This record gives sequence, C-alpha cells and structure tokens, in this order.
Amino acid sequence: MDGGLTFKFNFTINKETADDKPEIIERGAKKNENEEGEENTGFLGKVKEFIQDIGEKIEETIGFGKPTADVSAIHVPKINLKQCDLIVDILVTNPNPIPIPLIDINYLIESDGRKLISGLIPDAGTIRAHGSETVQIPLCLIYEDIKNTYEEIQPGSIIPYKIKVDLIVDVPVFGRITIPLEKKGEIPIPYKPDVDIDKIKFEKFSFEETVATLHLKLENKNDFDLGLNALDYEVWLCGESIGGAELAKTQKIEKNGITYLDVPITFRPKDLGSAIWDMIRGKGTGYSMKGNIDVSTPFGEMKLPIKKEGGTTRLKKKDDNDDDDEE
Repeated sequence: MDGGLTFKFNFTINKETADDKPEIIERGAKKNENEEGEENTGFLGKVKEFIQDIGEKIEETIGFGKPTADVSAIHVPKINLKQCDLIVDILVTNPNPIPIPLIDINYLIESDGRKLISGLIPDAGTIRAHGSETVQIPLCLIYEDIKNTYEEIQPGSIIPYKIKVDLIVDVPVFGRITIPLEKKGEIPIPYKPDVDIDKIKFEKFSFEETVATLHLKLENKNDFDLGLNALDYEVWLCGESIGGAELAKTQKIEKNGITYLDVPITFRPKDLGSAIWDMIRGKGTGYSMKGNIDVSTPFGEMKLPIKKEGGTTRLKKKDDNDDDDEE
C-alpha cells in the first residue's frame, strides 16, 4: 500500500547435527555475563530497538499531542448601573491530525477569594485539526447580587477579579485532558453622578420666550474618571416642564470630584403662572431634572442616569455678579 510502513523479518536457525541431545540447565542456574550481553545486543536487544523505533515513527507520522490554550483578550461590550457583561476570548490550538471535541468549560470569577459567579458550558464546540480556534465565554455580573452578597463592596468602587477557566477536551491516545487557565483584572461598581442646578441665568427674557443658561453641578462619586461625551435632559420648574435638549459636550469629570457645566435652555415664562414672579424677585423655586450622560471610562462606554427632584434654585440676570449667587 502506498505511503504505508512495510516490515520484513528474516530469521535463520542453525542446527548443530553433531549432537542432537538437548542441553539440560538446572532450574535457578544463573546466566553468565556473556549470555546477558547477548540478550542486550543480540536478538532481544534488536527487537526492543525495533519496537521503540516503530513507536517513534508512529508518533512522528500521526502527530498526536496535547492541545494548548491561552486567554487572549477580555472585552466589556456592556456596562451600566445594573450589570457588567464580559466576553473572555480563549485561543485553543489543536496539534492533532483530527478535530478534537471541547467537552465542557467550567468558569469561576472571584474577587479577593469571594465567589462572584460560576457556571458550566457543556458541548462547547470542536477545535479543527492542525489549527486554532477562538472560543468565547460570555459572562454577566449583576451588581445587585454582588452588593447583596458582599456588603463591604460599595458602589463607586473598583474591585479586583480573577477569572478561572477549565477547558476539558478529549484527545486520542491521551484521553480527557483538563487545561486550567487564569486571568486577573479590575471591574468597577459604577455609581450615578449627583446633579444640581446651581443657578439659572437669563440670556434673553420675555414672557413669550426666555433664553437661559443652566449652571449644572455634577459630582462624580466613583473611584475612576468619567469622560463626558454628551448629555440629554429635561427640566421642570414649579412642576411645569420648561423643556430640555441634547448636548454634545466633551469634558473630564475627575474621580470623586465636582464639575460645573453650562447648558442652554429656552422656555415660556407665562406658562409657569404666578410662580414666575417669585423667581423674578429672586426667591427660590422648586425644580426637578432628569436625563442621561454618556461617558467614557477605563472600562468602557457607559450611559449613566442623572436625576434631581425637590431641588431649589433661583433665576439670575446675565449681568448679576456670580459672587452673589450663593444661597
């Protein structure tokens, strides 16, 4: 057969005709040194070498070996106040001439020895022959579950994590093999910023249409910086909506710091009724504000809500001195 291995054995037995009587050796008799040497270098020695050589040729020809794996990347496709989604990329290399099944994937995420989540993914696919495949493991951390289990983990903090993965594969010759993997990193427990309307300044005033600037105060209560990209908002004065807008704004909000933003708004004072007179006289008026801010973080993009209810602010003329604005 073409490409196969052919082995031919030639044996020659010399029979002495001078003496047909068999040699009798007493049981337990020791072999002399010459006989031992003949066993190693003679027929038996050649057979051993032959078998060893055949084994090496078979292993070399067929090429069976143990697969390898490595955590190539960890992605954060989604992160918000409720959860953090992770995708773990594992590159598995199969050196064998046939595909091997990935039987099970066991995974565990822990933080300082505390289990956050664990699970099992059965029948995770097949790794092609003489090739590599990237196996993706989707994971989801629910913050409410973490905070309920470990009270010492506070919103706004950054916690270390360790991902442990066991890949179980079935390889001919070797059988079932477990490949253990580990990867360390950090994840945030995000906290929504506090927002206040510090003051409202008139740019143009009339009862039909007033153009004003909201002086917003944003407090970042997280242990990481927020890169503000955009915000959308709606404002209520005296229980009446005065409108809102979407604003593209790029600004850095330092970790555990306070940032001030000026955002424009246009409204009709006559829709506010008698409350507008209190505002014009400089008296405080109630307000509410709701919206969202789009931010960049070291862990990915986030959309965080901003909300303020039951606040009090004052209207100021454009040329008023800011030093007099403090309540």
